[in-house]
Amino acid sequence: MSEKKVRKAIIADAGFASRYLPITKTIPKAMLPLGNRPIMQLVIEECIEAGIEEIIVVATPEGKPIYEDYFNNNVNRIRKQLDVQGKADRYVPVQEVLNFPKMLVITQDPSLPYGNGSPFASAKNFVENEEAFLAFYSDDVVFGKPGDAKTLLEAYQQNPDADAIIMVKEILGDEIAKYAAVSLKNGQYQEGKPNILANIVEKPDPAKAPTHLASYGRYLFTQKIFDFLAAQNTGKDDELWTSDAIGRLNQTGAKVLVQKSKGEWMTTGDPENYFKAHLKFVVEQEKYGSKIKTWLKEFEGK
Repeated sequence: MSEKKVRKAIIADAGFASRYLPITKTIPKAMLPLGNRPIMQLVIEECIEAGIEEIIVVATPEGKPIYEDYFNNNVNRIRKQLDVQGKADRYVPVQEVLNFPKMLVITQDPSLPYGNGSPFASAKNFVENEEAFLAFYSDDVVFGKPGDAKTLLEAYQQNPDADAIIMVKEILGDEIAKYAAVSLKNGQYQEGKPNILANIVEKPDPAKAPTHLASYGRYLFTQKIFDFLAAQNTGKDDELWTSDAIGRLNQTGAKVLVQKSKGEWMTTGDPENYFKAHLKFVVEQEKYGSKIKTWLKEFEGK
């Protein structure tokens, strides 16, 4: 088994996030909090767990300076004041962010069409010397360990001839219409064995979806993806879709593997699901999480 080093990850937060307006006209969606950390930080920490050495964040022009400040501003005046007050421990979470691996923030190439594939295409030059790299959307969070980043890297080490690996999760009911439905050459998903992609369909009619295995935005790509993740390859609604690029790559006879998540995936792509993910994070990881049920009873009594 060949050991293949994957050093870089691209994380996309370059959309309008119109379902979150007005707050996202000022704050990038992935900077909304889970506890006292932004969503983006959880995605980055997942990459760090896997040993990723450099992270490229693709942001909007408005979001770029916000991310750069978050990753680089040491707020030294606050640190000094905390020292004076005997509260230096409160600075520790800031230092943890400053100690992240190399962080690069870029903006999406304005010449590219609208679509969820454009942020990854915008970062092409920053990963051009890499044999393989991770490509993540920032509105997906994975609770539990191992995270999807580590699972993808382990799958690549076990299958070094793979041209791409995509994460999936079983979706119930009509929810599959929000994602890309995946079918497999071997029919049913088989744990512990290579599961090879047969087809991928973006936002299918639930009644016609080939399966309820949803690809939700955690990928490992090789350079071959850029043959299809290009401006001329728009699809549904004239958008550049990552799933279309994966499908085109697959049609060339490339080896595209499908891997189920070993964690608990949740989306923060809309306000309702964001609140659900935030609630789970608080209940499980914040000191005051145990009080949530009591608070709900208080609300119900009013």
